[in-house]
Amino acid sequence: MTERDDVRSAPTPTEDSAAREERPLVSLVLPAFNEAAIFEQNIATLCAHIESLEDEYRFEIIVVNDGSTDATGELAEAAARRWERIRVLHHPSNFGLGQALKFAFRNCRGDYVVVMDIDLSYSPDHIDRLLHKIRATKAKVVLASPYVEGGTIANVPWLRRVLSIGANRFLSLFARDRFQSLVPRGRLSTLTGMVRAYDGPFLRGLSPRSIRMEINPEIVYKAMLLRARIEEVPARLDWQLQNAKGSQRKSSMRVMAQTLSVLLSGFIFRPFMFFILPGIAMMLFSVYCNIWMFIHFFRQYAAHTQHEWFMERASFALAAAFQLFPHTFVIGLLSLMLAIQLVGLGVMAMQNKKYFDEMFYLVSVVYRQGLDHRE
Repeated sequence: MTERDDVRSAPTPTEDSAAREERPLVSLVLPAFNEAAIFEQNIATLCAHIESLEDEYRFEIIVVNDGSTDATGELAEAAARRWERIRVLHHPSNFGLGQALKFAFRNCRGDYVVVMDIDLSYSPDHIDRLLHKIRATKAKVVLASPYVEGGTIANVPWLRRVLSIGANRFLSLFARDRFQSLVPRGRLSTLTGMVRAYDGPFLRGLSPRSIRMEINPEIVYKAMLLRARIEEVPARLDWQLQNAKGSQRKSSMRVMAQTLSVLLSGFIFRPFMFFILPGIAMMLFSVYCNIWMFIHFFRQYAAHTQHEWFMERASFALAAAFQLFPHTFVIGLLSLMLAIQLVGLGVMAMQNKKYFDEMFYLVSVVYRQGLDHRE
């Protein structure tokens, strides 16, 4: 090959620039609340890692300062002046994780959206794994899971670990039947985790409503309603990260609020189970009480031989049985009425959920068609 041929075959600056612009845009979303102690170091670590991926992707970093009362907002603005790819969104007060994420989703432009925790309890290389998985599988949602095979947990307080594992198993149990055709392995191991990758246009069409931590299960639920593919990648969750003063991170999770959030998310997945299961349990208890009620009645019926007419004998037997064992009759009949009501509410919840699923699916289809026509 001649020198002229070699020069002619080399890409021109215009061609190289066009090729670089064809790289997908990734919006990296970072919710932040009172993270001043770790913000500067961790944002620098993330930016350095992103620079190593620039041959494959273009990036924008969206920091949501969710009403921080420390210097998080000022540090974020200083970082935005240093790195042009950073944009900072501010909430005047702390509205919660869900509201912060929705604020970011409305303002991001990425072909893919990756949500990370600014504390880097999930290391920056999870960005690579999430993006590789979502592109390779054409999934709409990819979850970083420390509970899937190959995932690990380190230096997490035992109470936080137990509650997290229990919450995710609870939600997985309630949503299990929906995963068969949407998740390759048939079930998800992490529904509450925040570290994820999303297909950008798909995410912006979901319109989640939650304002707190329950937004994460809600997005998975709505993705399943739309028959979207959901994947997981093994992740390492590690809280052995030091803040600026060298003190170890403490768990700030509000146990009661998180427990209620998980129960609410489980109710969203399968509301009828919250009525059907207690209703069945109450029905079994009622049957037990009513069996004893009949036993007491027949014993008294056998004892009242002085009455020959059946109805008279039965009336005296029933009155005597109730006089001797009133609690059996009261509890048995009340539990039977309550069981019937619970089962009835479960059936109504099942019917309402089907209506909601259909309405959400139809509205989402119409909304996406409207966006396509505008484009």
